[in-house]
Amino acid sequence: MLHALLNDDPWFLPKRYGYGAGLPCAWQGWALLGAYFAVVLGAGLAWPGQPGKVFAAIIPATLVLVALSRRHTRGGWRWRSGED
Repeated sequence: MLHALLNDDPWFLPKRYGYGAGLPCAWQGWALLGAYFAVVLGAGLAWPGQPGKVFAAIIPATLVLVALSRRHTRGGWRWRSGED
């Protein structure tokens, strides 16, 4: 399982327009998005009415999501304007 995080196989497709990652193209990308949404939903349900605690859980999860999606996007993150 750890080797799936350490290799450079693409988990996400690049966006056609703009900067960043598009939709996942591998199960690892879908699992990463699912885990991120679970953390966001879980934090909201665990601490209703306490936005400080919710943000304290969401910010590290977002940093992990961005770092892993950037590392595992086919072709990397760069500005794209529709040309292939």
